Amino acid sequence: MKQTKELKIGNRWIGMQHRPFVIAELSGNHNGSYQKAETIVRAAAAAGVDAIKLQTYTADTLTIDHHGGLFEIDDQESPWYGRNLYELYQEAYTPWEWHEPLFKLARTLGLEAFSSPFDESAVDFLEDLDVPCYKIASFESDHHPLLRKVASTGKPVIISSGASRLSDLLESIDVLKSAGCQDIVILKCTSTYPASPLASNLRTIPVLAEIFDDCVIGLSDHTMGLGAPIASIALGARVIEKHLTMLRSEGGVDSSFSLEPEEFTRLTFEATRAWEALGKTQLNAQKSEEKSRRFKRSIYVVEDIEEGGVYTRDNIRVIRPGDGMRPRYYESLLGKRTSAARHRGQPLLER
Repeated sequence: MKQTKELKIGNRWIGMQHRPFVIAELSGNHNGSYQKAETIVRAAAAAGVDAIKLQTYTADTLTIDHHGGLFEIDDQESPWYGRNLYELYQEAYTPWEWHEPLFKLARTLGLEAFSSPFDESAVDFLEDLDVPCYKIASFESDHHPLLRKVASTGKPVIISSGASRLSDLLESIDVLKSAGCQDIVILKCTSTYPASPLASNLRTIPVLAEIFDDCVIGLSDHTMGLGAPIASIALGARVIEKHLTMLRSEGGVDSSFSLEPEEFTRLTFEATRAWEALGKTQLNAQKSEEKSRRFKRSIYVVEDIEEGGVYTRDNIRVIRPGDGMRPRYYESLLGKRTSAARHRGQPLLER
C-alpha cells in the first residue's frame, strides 16, 4: 500500500505514519439539550478522541415540509421509520447558536472542533468560527455546489463514500480538486443505520488507497462495537469517525448506532495500540528478542559420557536452554564419539 499523503487538521498530522485520528460525532444525540451537548463534548475529551464534530443545518436548508413519497421514511428497519424528513431534521439539528460555545469548550479541552455543513450558508457560518476543516456527509457527497464552496476555503475536506458509486466518488474528488482543495480524506462508509459488519466491506480501504493515492483513507463506521474500526486500521484507515452518546437507552435520533463514553475510551486506546502493533516489516529476530533466544532448545548432555564414548539418544537430548548446538545437528551427532569427557547438564558445543 503506497500511501504517502499527509495532511494537517489543526495541530494533528494525519497519514500512514501517524496514529489514527479519532472523531466523535455529536449529531443529534444532545436530544435538544445544550447541557447534554456540553456533557458529550466533555465525555469525548475524557475518552481521548482527537476531534468533536457537529452537523450544521436546519430543516429548511435540507428539505421542505411535505408529506408523501420519499418525504416519509418507509424503511421498517430504519430507526427513523414512519418519520417525516422535515420533522426528523427539526428534532435532530444542532442550533447554530450552540456552535461557538461548543467549539470553544472543545478547544479548551484540547480537541479539534469542526462540522458537516449541509449547504453554502452553513459554510459561511462555519468560516466565521474558524473551523480547521470540513466534513462532507455521505448524502451530500454529490452536492457539487457545496463541494465547490468548501474547497474554496482552502481547508482540508473529509468526505464519506456511503451510498456512492465509484464513478460518483471519482467525480466528487475531481470537483474538490478543481475548486482548489489540496488535502482530502475519504472515509469508507456504509450508509445504513446501524450498519452490519457483514456490509462493512473493509477490504475496500486498501483499494481506495490505490485509486486515490493522493488522499488519506479512513472509516466512518455505524456498526455496533469496536471490531470494524480496529480492523480498518490494519487495512490502512487513518481517520476513524463514530457517533457518541452518553447513554443509548436514553434514546435520540442516532443513539441506536452510537458508542457510549466507556466504549469510546476503549476505541481510542485500542486504535492507537493497533496502529503501534503494525510496526514495520520484521523477518528476523529483533534486538529486544535476543535474551529470549536463550530459552530456545539446544543439544545438551543428559548423562555423563567418557572420553571417546558414543553419543546416543540416552545421553544427549534437545532441551532448553538454548546455549548449546542448534537442534538441527542432533541426528548427525548420534553414533559419533566424543573428543573429551562430557558431563550431565553440559551444553554440547562441538561440531
